[in-house]
Amino acid sequence: MSRRRISVSILLTAVTLLLWASVASAHVTVQPQEVARGSYEVFTVRVPSETKDTHTVEVRVAVPDGVNITRTEPKPGWTTELEREDNRIVSVAWKAEGEGLADTEFAEFRMQGRVADDATELVWRAYQTYADGSLAEWIGAPDTGSPMPASLTKVVEGAAQSDGHSHGGASTDAGTPAGESPANAGEASGNADAAAGETPEQGSELAGTSNFSKVTLGIAILAVVLAALALLVVMMRGRKA
Repeated sequence: MSRRRISVSILLTAVTLLLWASVASAHVTVQPQEVARGSYEVFTVRVPSETKDTHTVEVRVAVPDGVNITRTEPKPGWTTELEREDNRIVSVAWKAEGEGLADTEFAEFRMQGRVADDATELVWRAYQTYADGSLAEWIGAPDTGSPMPASLTKVVEGAAQSDGHSHGGASTDAGTPAGESPANAGEASGNADAAAGETPEQGSELAGTSNFSKVTLGIAILAVVLAALALLVVMMRGRKA
């Protein structure tokens, strides 16, 4: 194979890796990253929009078997659609009423539910729809370097919780929504504050310290090295010519 063909092959590989890294750098995630069995949790779905010249207009999250989602938080500018099977919510979809999210924007959507007593992990598969009709499916195996990974929440041992109220649907106090324990209300408040200040888990994600971000950074560096190698091959060929 000639040096010219080698250099072209290297450049194509480098471009492919850079494109992969740009797509993989931002993905739909669900927080928290760790929960206790039997606990009532507020789950936050973070949706970045990274495709230029179009907007994210819908995101749908499939609810894992190990959690029972019972309610969602209203999101101004978005409608919420629930899909049920046997009276259980199996997916939640948020649809933009306006143009949606531009490529420099992100949004957070919250839902509440109880983690099953026998759950081991929660794999959240998400489907992100753009205004141009394209679909990003975040359904790859978590923590494997997949370019389109599903989000993973680990489940650990913990004391089972009561929902903290009678089942008549009334709140236990002015600041606690029906179906949520007082202790979990504090967690919900913390999640609400995340819109202005990140939680430790979310902050680490934005800072790029997750394992997936490290893989993405490594691939980007490899792409730069390959591009430099291709340039070196072309220069050596020019000198010999």
